[in-house]
Amino acid sequence: MLIESFQNEKIKNVTKLLTDNRFRKKSKVFVVEGKQENERAEQFHYEPVEYFICENIFKGKIPAGKIHFVSEKVYEKIAYRGTSEGIIGIYQTKEVSLSSFIPKDNATVIIVEGVEKPGNLGAILRSCEAFGIDALIVADGKTDFYNPNVIRSSVGCLFGMEVYQAENEETLAFLQQNQFNIYTTLMDESAEDLYKRDFKQRSAVLFGTEHSGLSDFWMGKGKNTLIPMAGSIDSLNLSNAVAITCYESLRQKKG
Repeated sequence: MLIESFQNEKIKNVTKLLTDNRFRKKSKVFVVEGKQENERAEQFHYEPVEYFICENIFKGKIPAGKIHFVSEKVYEKIAYRGTSEGIIGIYQTKEVSLSSFIPKDNATVIIVEGVEKPGNLGAILRSCEAFGIDALIVADGKTDFYNPNVIRSSVGCLFGMEVYQAENEETLAFLQQNQFNIYTTLMDESAEDLYKRDFKQRSAVLFGTEHSGLSDFWMGKGKNTLIPMAGSIDSLNLSNAVAITCYESLRQKKG
């Protein structure tokens, strides 16, 4: 059966999952658009609920599972990307706690406090995955991991990463219990260059919001660290700063 009506209940449900964070959290499912992104979700064992496929657009093998074929007009209605590949999957969310994470002896963890923009979180996830970061922790997070813009900007890297959400107190306790070197990015005279930090041991680097940086909670909790720069600008976009830090961790470990 081909779904051609915008009023179809399943199409209304997909639209609501895309636009309503509270509904998405309550339903415990989320939306994935694109061939590569759906393949990554399956690769990392996310449980598919159903798929919506436009045969006139989709070029690939039809996945196993519950399939709904839709017209081009209906697909355009539920597609949230500028370019489209004709496939949207609905998957069950995963519930994980920070206490379940068992870090390696040389693990590097990135922690972002209060990140608000889904696009920034997605870009951070992409850098973490690309440079082999062991986990990303969102401390006091305001962003839903399963926001469509997080998935889109991470190009599905969310699915292959260890990602956790925890309050500041729980995050600090975890780092101390597991004997992490804690590197904060508070701007003061005590800060030392990123390249002087030792990433061959357990390390956690903390970043605050672009607007106000790390909160006072983290003052005195770690060694202040900065990215040395040669220009007149004294700060970087959050996702760029994280990317540079992730690369430095990988560079040191590869020797």
